Amino acid sequence: MNIRPPVRLGLAVALLVLILDQISKWAIVELVMTPPQVIVLGPFLDIVMAWNRGVSFGMFNQESPWNAPVLSLLALAISAFLLKWLWKSEGKFIPLAIGLIVGGALGNVIDRIRFGAVADFLYFHIDSYYWPAFNVADSGISVGAVLLVWDSLFSGRESPKKEG
Repeated sequence: MNIRPPVRLGLAVALLVLILDQISKWAIVELVMTPPQVIVLGPFLDIVMAWNRGVSFGMFNQESPWNAPVLSLLALAISAFLLKWLWKSEGKFIPLAIGLIVGGALGNVIDRIRFGAVADFLYFHIDSYYWPAFNVADSGISVGAVLLVWDSLFSGRESPKKEG
């Protein structure tokens, strides 16, 4: 099967994000955070161990036994939709964005299957303002989403809607 270059790019980015995410989480969970601790890396970044049972940035972070399976199924459904979009995409920008999102989503699904929660460990703060802990997968999802919004706002393509 001949896979078009934009699709190859998106799949390669997704695989790269997935691998980097899982390697970083393995290192944090198995090596660095045994025992759990706070590692100060500078005035604005700490490494912590946080288990997120919700979605991005801790939203819906509850102890419900349904969180992991429901959120995993939702992430897989969104990933399937994005992969269908990837298959039809052109250029490099959209495939890059889709690859970032899909790789991140699948990385967090793997955590939910393995641990029942997502391992978060990057903890940014400025003075007394703290951003919720996150991981490489969350970064891929966030950057990919911003790229998709950016493209939809500033790509210069005309809308497929016809004036009538």
